[in-house]
Amino acid sequence: MADSSSTAVEYTDVIVVGARCAGSAVAIAMSGAGRRVVVLDSAHFPSDTLSTHLLWPGGLAELRTLGVLDQVERLGAPRLTSAFAAGGGYRVPSEFTPADGIDYAMCVRRTGLDAVLVDAARTVGADVRERCRVMELVWAQGRCAGVRYRDRNDSVVEVRAPLVVGADGRRSTVARLCGASEPFLVTPSGRECYYAYWRDGASSWRHIAAQWRAGRDLGTAFPCDDGLLLSLVQPPVSDDPALGPGRAEQRYTEAIARIPGLTDRLRDCERVGRVRSATGIASYFRRSSGPGWALAGDAGHFKDPVTAQGIRDALRYGRLLAETAAPLLEHPKALDIALNHWADTRLRDCLPIYQWTNRLARAEDMHPLEIELYRTATRDRSLAAAVTGIFSRTTEPGAVFTPRRAVGLAANAVRHSPAAAGAVLADVTRELRDAAADWHEARTVLRSTSSRPLILPNSPTLIDHPFRAGDEHV
Repeated sequence: MADSSSTAVEYTDVIVVGARCAGSAVAIAMSGAGRRVVVLDSAHFPSDTLSTHLLWPGGLAELRTLGVLDQVERLGAPRLTSAFAAGGGYRVPSEFTPADGIDYAMCVRRTGLDAVLVDAARTVGADVRERCRVMELVWAQGRCAGVRYRDRNDSVVEVRAPLVVGADGRRSTVARLCGASEPFLVTPSGRECYYAYWRDGASSWRHIAAQWRAGRDLGTAFPCDDGLLLSLVQPPVSDDPALGPGRAEQRYTEAIARIPGLTDRLRDCERVGRVRSATGIASYFRRSSGPGWALAGDAGHFKDPVTAQGIRDALRYGRLLAETAAPLLEHPKALDIALNHWADTRLRDCLPIYQWTNRLARAEDMHPLEIELYRTATRDRSLAAAVTGIFSRTTEPGAVFTPRRAVGLAANAVRHSPAAAGAVLADVTRELRDAAADWHEARTVLRSTSSRPLILPNSPTLIDHPFRAGDEHV
């Protein structure tokens, strides 16, 4: 939209579109820094949303930083003090490496979690407006300068601010209106996602976050609040034309039946409610900052739910966005540079787990090195904890899956099954090829983003990007 005016215009410091994890984190940190914040969301809270909603220790640490962990714990979800993974005929228990002192996970339904976050944003002073739908952005002198939205009374309202943050999910309106909806890095998933809640009848499992792999299927069981269990399955993508009405129910029940360990876990449980689904999934990074705007949470970056990283990253990088921008709202050029650096930091931080997640999202049978990893982890508790630490973000994938470890796993695999030497060698070759491809992808993306100029919308003006690969992060 071109430069515009309105007979009645409100002014604030920051507009946040989307009030869930990323948006509330921005609002809480911005308000805590003394900034006036208007938050707009089309929902009325408490409100549910599609989500795996598992919080690893790193995610809980972010909730504590925002000052809401105690309120979230009072929702009643049990502390998950152990992790469990089964695959290739092996069962691997492990403990959580503490993240900022937190050594447990939690599975909290989004209805309660998001309501806690929205209430916290309001408590620190944010003006959260529900049932409001953004229609367009306001531009002034080549910068995003505000939004026009339709409120619950169907009235059109215009609000202006030095910064508009899109925290409105994968189908972000702000990303589309900024011309940033097309990702610069994208990887389609080989899996679909289906989940439902169960009344949990297995008390001995109420402290365990469990995952099973069987064939190309993956299934999980995460105890959550109100005595319920979240069971999620991720079967391989299917284009079967025979799957019509009732597809989600059929795919869900068939996948559970193919995973014996999950079937046993659910034996004494009773299904509650319908099956929810997410198909056509793709992981991505979008350009996430520009003159007067930024994209937080899934609006700017999304990973396949197979590793359950979305909530932690939405909270963390929403908070860091606010901490970066709050002192600079009166200095447009400095604000743009700082937000570009924030987006670059998120890219560098999240790229390793993005690539590792994409491997797990291929929906393939377990390979010889994976099976040997599970076998080794059954007797090596430090290895099991290190792999669990990748999910918790206390360990980088590259620190666990080193060339030396790959050689050791390959040697052990051949020793256990000499007849499989050819398959093991093929797997090692593939791992080396994948590692090289990941390195090339990371190098290419980081080079292109570090040298990309800032392009001002509706203006031919270019500002040279001041940051180059190798600069330290703030």
